[in-house]
Amino acid sequence: MADRSNIKSWLTDMDGVLVHEGQALPGAAQLIKQWQDSETPFLVLTNNSIYTPRDLSARLRATGLDVPEDRIWTSALATAAFLHKQKPYGSAFVIGEAGMTTALHEIGYVQTDSNPDYVVLGESRNFNFDILTKAIRLINNGARFIATNPDATGPSAEGVLPATGSVAALITKATGREPYIVGKPNPMMFRSAMNKISAHSESTGMIGDRMDTDVVAGIEAGLHTVLVLTGIADDNEISKYPFRPTEILNSVADLLD
Repeated sequence: MADRSNIKSWLTDMDGVLVHEGQALPGAAQLIKQWQDSETPFLVLTNNSIYTPRDLSARLRATGLDVPEDRIWTSALATAAFLHKQKPYGSAFVIGEAGMTTALHEIGYVQTDSNPDYVVLGESRNFNFDILTKAIRLINNGARFIATNPDATGPSAEGVLPATGSVAALITKATGREPYIVGKPNPMMFRSAMNKISAHSESTGMIGDRMDTDVVAGIEAGLHTVLVLTGIADDNEISKYPFRPTEILNSVADLLD
């Protein structure tokens, strides 16, 4: 077992780590309670930018997980934090839903389709030709292109759905401009999360279920990385990559005292 004695704060992915298909995973509720009882700083991270932290807190509560909204960090919040540092009180044309629009509203951004500083692409179920055309023209006219996350597809009960990465690829093909992606696997998302809870990389652990986002970003951010096997990773998946997490566990239940 890798030494966790110096870990004072935790970041954890949500889907595949704490919940799966609307059900809490083994040990998740107990781990959250353990952190709360010991006053261990933690954040639950997700690349999904559709929902606000309040929405996600309610969804987690329905699965039996008590995670306050201020313990949730989304790619929308990370994107807003990035934009606030880059250009405070700027403007953006937003393709996204409440999670993204609310995050930008809270940092004082003006959302406009008239000469914005940025085109911000987040997760959405409401893409249409006119919105995509507007985004392409604004980028061609000089707006900087930002995307919340690179995920090409997302899950649904009926099968995969096109996600932010797929739409970004369409816009890139039309404009020749690659977006700057803020969410995982950009370690910036972890650094902004650590800033929120005043954590330091040398004493922070990251729990995830994906080698290509959670683990690689955790390694690049200098964190203690824990891969759990309750999501998509298995031995075959792990073997594809030249890097390894600090620990590989069956589930978050193995982190309980």
